[in-house]
Amino acid sequence: MLVVGPSGSGKDTLIGLSRDALIDDRRFIFPRRVITRTAQADAEDHDTMDLEHFEKAEADGYFALSWGAHGLRYGITRASLASLEEGATAIINVSRKVIGAAEALGHRVTILSIVCDPALLAERIARRGRESTDEISKRLKREAPVDVSSARLIEIRNETKPEDVSGAFIDAIRSA
Repeated sequence: MLVVGPSGSGKDTLIGLSRDALIDDRRFIFPRRVITRTAQADAEDHDTMDLEHFEKAEADGYFALSWGAHGLRYGITRASLASLEEGATAIINVSRKVIGAAEALGHRVTILSIVCDPALLAERIARRGRESTDEISKRLKREAPVDVSSARLIEIRNETKPEDVSGAFIDAIRSA
């Protein structure tokens, strides 16, 4: 299950709520991302790797999926997806750029596309305090279509309280 959507759409929040709700259900896993960013209190919990080590790991095939975005590198390790072979479903926040690569891994893929009104996205991004108004504006102008070839696509609007949307998000995970 690949969770995609623009910054500020609430992907990490919805993933966190579903992780909490499904914590005792071994059918669902939530692999940690490896990111070339140091840990931050207001950002996702992740494994940190410097760029040099990341690029070496990537060249050595350590990652099942990897991509670059916003000046950072992101990866999902092959080891973290091992339980897919036993039928588990992985719920992962990824870039829309890697949908094709994920489809090529040979597992059933469902895309959960989180959408939100642009004005609300801008407000949420500004609240994080990591980007200037100009940077937020540029980010929101980028077109990033969700292109799938074999994956199932589910769209979820996240414009209210996360708790109001998490039920639909969890239902989509269970239906994968």
